[in-house]
Amino acid sequence: MNDDRPACCSPARPVQPAGPPQPLEFPATSGAVPVLEAPVHLEAGSFRMGSDDAWAYPGDGEGPVRRVDISAFAIDAHCVTNARFRAFVQATGHVTDAERYAASFVFAGLLPDDFPPTRGVAAAPWWREVPSAQWRHPEGPHSDLTGREDHPVVHVSWNDATAYCAWAGGHLPSEAQWEYAARGGLEQQPFPWGGELRPGGRHRMNVWNGTFPQHNTREDGYLGTCPVDAFEPNGYGLYNTTGNVWEWTAGRFHPGSSTTSPDQDPTGPPTGTARALRGGSYLCHASYCRRYRVSARMANTPDSSTGNIGFRCAEPIGP
Repeated sequence: MNDDRPACCSPARPVQPAGPPQPLEFPATSGAVPVLEAPVHLEAGSFRMGSDDAWAYPGDGEGPVRRVDISAFAIDAHCVTNARFRAFVQATGHVTDAERYAASFVFAGLLPDDFPPTRGVAAAPWWREVPSAQWRHPEGPHSDLTGREDHPVVHVSWNDATAYCAWAGGHLPSEAQWEYAARGGLEQQPFPWGGELRPGGRHRMNVWNGTFPQHNTREDGYLGTCPVDAFEPNGYGLYNTTGNVWEWTAGRFHPGSSTTSPDQDPTGPPTGTARALRGGSYLCHASYCRRYRVSARMANTPDSSTGNIGFRCAEPIGP
C-alpha cells in the first residue's frame, strides 16, 4: 500500500477563524466515583509491539516490531459508555469541544436522505460536518441517545477524554499499554482473537460489511456503533479492541512513535500536536483501509471529534 493516508478513518477539525477554544481545566476526581468502569487488572509482562504487516501504511509507523516491557496496570474492559459520560457531565458541568465548536463530523450514511446539505471533507465526502452534532446528539439535533446508553460515547475529543479520565482518577492508556491489553495475550496476531477476520464464518467485531461507502449489509448486526460489550472479549477480558470506535491514547503521534525508546513502558515522543488513536471503527473496510487491527494507528488533533471516536481509561497498579 502507498503512504497516502486517507481522511476516511476520522477527519481532523479544520482551523477555525476565531482560533481554537481555550485550554480546558480538568476537574480532579472527588473520590466518590469508581476509578475505572469494569476494570481489568493486567500483570507486568513483555510483548512484541507493532507490526510489519504489508497492509500497513508506512506513514502510520506500525513497525518495526520490537520487544516492549510493561508494568502492571488496570484498564477498562470496554469503552466509556454514553451513560457513564452523562454522569461525568452531570457531576462536573463539562462542555465538550464539539459543543464549543457547535459542530462535529458525522458519517453521511447515518443521516436521513432529506438531511440538508452541509460541508463535507474533500478527500472523504462520506464525512459531513453537521451543526450541533455532539455526544448527546450523535447524528445532529434530530437524534438522541435513546437505546444507546450502553454504546460508546462519541464526538469526544482527546481533551474531553483526558478530562473524563482525570475525573475518574485514571488516565488515557499509553499506546504500549493499549496494544498490550488489546492483544489479549496473543503474539503478533492481527486481531484480538487470532489471524482470521471471521473465524469459522463468525463476525467478531463491528466493521463495515459490503461495499464502502455505498452499502453496508450489516452482516455483523450493526450500521453505526454497537454496545460496548458486544461480541466476545479477548483473552484478557477486553471488549471491542478492534472495530466499533477508534480509541484515544495518551501519547503524541509521530511515525514510529509506538516503537521508540525506552523498551520499558514507552510513552511516545515528548513533543508534537497530533495524538494517537487505536483500534479502528465501524467504518473500517479492507477495500480502502485495513486499520481494524491491534497494531494499527491513526493521528488526529486533540480538539477533533467525530462519530467514530471514543476512549477507555487506565490506571497504574501500585508496587
